[in-house]
Amino acid sequence: MCLPTEEEGFDNDTTFKGKLEGRQLVGTASSSGGVSWTWIGHRAPALKRTGSPNWGAPVTLFDGKDFNGWRFSDPKSAKTWTIEGGTLVSSGHGPEIITTSKFEDFKLHVEFHCGPKSNSGVYLRGRYEVQIETDSAQEPPSHHTGGVYGFLDPTPEQPRQPGVWQTFDITLVGRTVTVVQNGKTIIDHKEIPGITGGALDSHEGVPGPIYLQGNEEGRVAFRNIVLTPAE
Repeated sequence: MCLPTEEEGFDNDTTFKGKLEGRQLVGTASSSGGVSWTWIGHRAPALKRTGSPNWGAPVTLFDGKDFNGWRFSDPKSAKTWTIEGGTLVSSGHGPEIITTSKFEDFKLHVEFHCGPKSNSGVYLRGRYEVQIETDSAQEPPSHHTGGVYGFLDPTPEQPRQPGVWQTFDITLVGRTVTVVQNGKTIIDHKEIPGITGGALDSHEGVPGPIYLQGNEEGRVAFRNIVLTPAE
């Protein structure tokens, strides 16, 4: 399930109550201020795959010219995203940019350039964030560049390189992920146990989009975003 946020009237004293009804949990969340929210919880699907995937033809997700094939989580504030010299640039504190196409299993290549004290991420199927940052050195390792936020640490962690173009090559099959940063494997066939913060939804059993985070601090640029789907 997706948890309520402070902006929706929920605080650290929120109380969750639930009970099992058939194959799902049903309950309520109640804040100290009297705000109530109904929730339903389902067991996360295993997403097991048999055999190795057959890879299809690579698809270029960003052509360096326009936003075709993408949408914004909030079109009214989309001016924080620009196209500069063939690169897709977020100046921060804006909407997320999301592919209109959805994908199941895939290999994703993306090049990124993170400014000083900046933060972004690449969301796989819109549910699992691979972190990009130069501002989280004091946070847990899974919050560092290349980690799957809150779950998987990048090992070995690569040095922070603000102002330098870097690469991710990410393979997602079921809920098993491999992350290669700048040619070095930092997550090797690890299982992602569930959705990360910022997920568009919790429907893990269905295809989802690629999205690039734009609501955090600082300037982050992207280019050469190419996805190879499993057939």
